[in-house]
Formats: sequence, structure tokens, C-alpha cells
Amino acid sequence: MGHGDDVVAHFHDFGQLRYASSGALVTATSVGTWVAPASRITWIPAFSVHSSRSHGETEVRLLSVAPGPAQRLPAEPSVFVASALVREAYLELAQERESGDTARARLLLEVVISELARAPLEPLRLPEPSDPRLRAVTDELRADPAGSLTLAELGRHSGASERTLSRLFGRELSMSFHQWRTLLRVQHALLELGQGRSVTDTALLLGWTNPSSFIDAFTDLVGQTPGRYRAAAYTPRPAIGAT
Repeated sequence: MGHGDDVVAHFHDFGQLRYASSGALVTATSVGTWVAPASRITWIPAFSVHSSRSHGETEVRLLSVAPGPAQRLPAEPSVFVASALVREAYLELAQERESGDTARARLLLEVVISELARAPLEPLRLPEPSDPRLRAVTDELRADPAGSLTLAELGRHSGASERTLSRLFGRELSMSFHQWRTLLRVQHALLELGQGRSVTDTALLLGWTNPSSFIDAFTDLVGQTPGRYRAAAYTPRPAIGAT
């Protein structure tokens, strides 16, 4: 997939695992939106409506999962923090299924499912609102994650008071306006850092006034500093003609 390519909302009658071995895959569902770079694997249960967008040049490996193994995975769409073991087993499994070696494929599938069943879930799910007034606000935030408009200013655009919107954030999304916008910005930071942008440039691009406040917010949500995340996620492309 090229940068910014979209896959429109659809569903399958089988479970599906999705792994971007390069780039990143953004998956939107009725229960929220996740960002999945190469250290994450996305799980979509059967009949769950989902859409996708790529960030950067993205190579996605898809695996269908039969009902039996699928019962060991969550009933809702989820993203797992994937270990090096499960990533390598996943890629091997994709190759084995293409080659037709069913015995080895079954063993690799057992490794993948067993590891994912015990893997930590990615906590960075951005919940989606249903109220049209709140959706108008979150749509505006998505269009400009770095924007500095207050909730009162956004409310004037959507025709709702700051008090009403604040109540809707708590009731529908179980978080405050500030928490939702911070989570949105951190999701975008995952994409930028994964493409090699520096910590300072990422902080300024996404609306933080200084890198230290960005580092604090990112570390609180992701569990590691943006510098450490970038070091693990970013692999520079070799120069053209390099051997």
C-alpha cells in the first residue's frame, strides 16, 4: 500500500490478523481507532466492520483465522504488542500458507495464537463518539491534531456548549477533552517517529509547546520514551544503489 491508501469499510465472515511489516496500518472500527506499526498486530473478529489507511509505504500480511483458534482471541477488534518471536512466526506462517505446507503452517499458527493470547493489548485505542455534536468536534480535531482551539471554541463550530461537550466526552468516551486530544496526538506521534522524524520535530509538529511535555505525555501512554520507541521502530531505508 502506498502512503495514505484507504481500504473502505467492510467485514469478513472469518477472523483476520493484520501485520504491517513495514510502514504502519491505521484501523478504524465502531469501538475505536488503532495505529499499528511493525511492532503491533491487529486482530479483526468475524463480521466486525473495519476500514484501513496506510502511513508510509506499507507492506501488510493478512492471515485468516478459523472459528476454533479465533475463540482464543478477543471478541472485539484489538491490537497486540507483538514480540519478535510472534512477528517472525507470523511472517513464516504467511509464507508456509502460500507454499501449501499445511503441517508446518498448523504448528506456526499455534505459536502465533498462543503468543497473541498472552500478549499485552495495545492501550492506545482512540474511542469513537456517536453523538453528532461530539463527532463534529472529534472530526475537527482529527483534521488538525496540532490545533490549539479550546473546547469552547470547538463548541461554537459544532453548535454545542463547552459544558455539554465536556459531559459528552465523559459519558460517551470515558475521558476528558484534553485526554482524547492527547491520545490522538500520541497516535500520530507513533506514525511520525516510526518514519524517522526526530522527537523534537514530532513534538512541535503535533502541537506540544516543548519536547519535554511531549516526552512526558508519550511515556505515560506508551510506556517508553519517544526516543526509545523511535530507535526500535525506525529502520532507515538503504540508499539507492547501496549494497
